[in-house]
Amino acid sequence: MNDVIYMDNNATTMVAEEVIAEMTPYLGRLYGNPSSMHSFGGQVGGKIAQARARVAKLLGCLPEEIIFTSCGTESDNAAIRGTLETIPQRRTVLTTRVEHPAVLSTCRQLERHGYAIVEIAVDKQGRLDMDQLADSLTDDVAIVSVMWANNETGTVFPVEQIGAMVRARGIVFHTDAVQAVGKLPMKLSDLPIDMLSLSGHKLHAPKGVGGLYVRKGTRLSPFMLGGHQESGRRAGTENVPGIIAMGKACDLAGANIEDENTRVRQLRDRLEAGILQTCPGSMVNGDTENRLPNTTNISFEYIEGEAILLMLNRFGICASSGSACTSGSLEPSHVLRAMGVPFTAAHGSIRFSLSRYNTEEEVDFVIEKMSPVVNRLRELSPFVTA
Repeated sequence: MNDVIYMDNNATTMVAEEVIAEMTPYLGRLYGNPSSMHSFGGQVGGKIAQARARVAKLLGCLPEEIIFTSCGTESDNAAIRGTLETIPQRRTVLTTRVEHPAVLSTCRQLERHGYAIVEIAVDKQGRLDMDQLADSLTDDVAIVSVMWANNETGTVFPVEQIGAMVRARGIVFHTDAVQAVGKLPMKLSDLPIDMLSLSGHKLHAPKGVGGLYVRKGTRLSPFMLGGHQESGRRAGTENVPGIIAMGKACDLAGANIEDENTRVRQLRDRLEAGILQTCPGSMVNGDTENRLPNTTNISFEYIEGEAILLMLNRFGICASSGSACTSGSLEPSHVLRAMGVPFTAAHGSIRFSLSRYNTEEEVDFVIEKMSPVVNRLRELSPFVTA
């Protein structure tokens, strides 16, 4: 068993060895600029074209519908802001209360500049209020941005149903699919989705590279201005090694998606059942029927999630108390607050997110260590009475 048991894959993933091998030459001897006319740069351009085709194959779309970006956050910003610039007469953005900060922070800044932001509520299982969504699709809505799967609970939203509703009203539909890509099968050519964000470091590519799918015919103003890269849709010299790495990672994700939805799902279920059985006062957060195959979010009443993480860290176990982008906050997760999780449990929430590199031995080790950790912290808690 490894010295580190890594179960924080929704925060970031290990870069696959095959990915490192494929990108390494482009960090050294193959350093040409893909926009150059000479063949030394042209061969690099060819590898970018291959990477674009690989990403498109995983998503089930056309290669020319893929724009390479620096990360999922840039992709989200580009989709929302780029759409608003093309429809200046519409001043409303529709999203949800449980989006990633990349979307919510963007929307709140837009609100300060005069846009109306409507955040759709969720129920106690983290499921969207579809009636509120339908009622909110007015003629003033420019774009609807709803994540495919929640990064904290793993809850999967009905994006096909939402997309159909949105398309019927002639509104642009964007989905932040950073957590879903590589874990859920998808064929965008058959889905009513106009734009989709993804990020390389969530599927075993390095940090610093992402992508934005833009359906052919969808109007989008460029978010980055400058050169002619990405067919004039995103300026800036390409992150060549990162793009090649993400292409290879997408190739591997496609080959392993069945394993993700069988073996990894079984490991997740084994971990979850073992913790619930050995740790009284624990509960699963989110929709247990419709969620990512690798994710479980468990609350432990009357103890602090950060304390649990610190004690697990002594055993080399890596997990999370929510989104890595908000882990510095002392406030309970905005996702769990939106779901109405009691304050006594929201502060004690732990997210375990597995990958294809996890093993049954690791799962059993975590189960073994969780009970004494939780019991010890309960003994120390001023909120627990004998």
